[in-house]
Amino acid sequence: MKTIKNACVASLLLGTVALTAQAEDASCAKVRLGDPGWSDIAVTNGIAQFLLDGLGYKTETQILAVPIIYAGLQKGQVDAFLGNWMPAQQDNYDKFVASGIVDKLAQNLSGTEYTLAVPTYAYEAGVKTFADLDKFADQFDRKLYGIAAGSPANESIRKMIAADEFGLGDWKLVESSEQAMLVQVGRAVKRDKYVVFLGWTPHPMNVQHDMKYLKGGEQHFGDSGHVNSLARKGYASQCPNAGKLLSNLSFTQEMENAIMNQVLSKQANNQQAIKNWLKANPTVIDGWLQGVTTRDGGDALAAVKARL
Repeated sequence: MKTIKNACVASLLLGTVALTAQAEDASCAKVRLGDPGWSDIAVTNGIAQFLLDGLGYKTETQILAVPIIYAGLQKGQVDAFLGNWMPAQQDNYDKFVASGIVDKLAQNLSGTEYTLAVPTYAYEAGVKTFADLDKFADQFDRKLYGIAAGSPANESIRKMIAADEFGLGDWKLVESSEQAMLVQVGRAVKRDKYVVFLGWTPHPMNVQHDMKYLKGGEQHFGDSGHVNSLARKGYASQCPNAGKLLSNLSFTQEMENAIMNQVLSKQANNQQAIKNWLKANPTVIDGWLQGVTTRDGGDALAAVKARL
């Protein structure tokens, strides 16, 4: 009798797990992630992809400009975005998240910086705030180097120029990809030239370049910030298992910098660098998979760790 009773309990428990996975809509089998083409989001998306693949999902990473990602979330064409940098994306947050059009799943990173930066030799020469830039306008060739067109940070720079804040009215915003911007920074640093650019942490640029962040632009970029994970409206209800995983994801600056540095120094590609880090730090996976099963209701931790 006891054996039969135990078998029944086990069967019920298995059934409960299976029902958790079966409660998801068939469309949940594929998870579509937005990616602005930034190195840090390549890491966090790559971690999510590694976990989701291990759980039996398919992932699709869509490389899109930030405004298009938000539009995709609104229209249900993008499932999740792990790169809501705050307060740099405050306008987008207010328009889409605070208004209830897009859901916030969780905060995935804290202690970020995202503002204009200069090489340390320029900082030590007197360029310590936004207001100092125009004093050295000729040395900077009146150029501010941003990232891809349409990014919220670029728009903040554009507003400063349009309003002639800090005397920047006759300066020019140079828009390009993150990689192209950093190439330009590297060239300037090799020649000890002045260059002002959009900097942020976590990112290996903080290790690769001796650089300082400027003060004074807090009304546009904030002080210390954080990053949120977002999802299309109702995603976590429609896809509770995948939604739970994405809600569980949290990262550290040390983790992201270590992985990005392997990639940018060409020691490994993104997926291999992620795998290397997870092999060295396997216990972090336990927290990410709390309350999560494989897509078919199986043991999530065993499935994911088998891939390491």
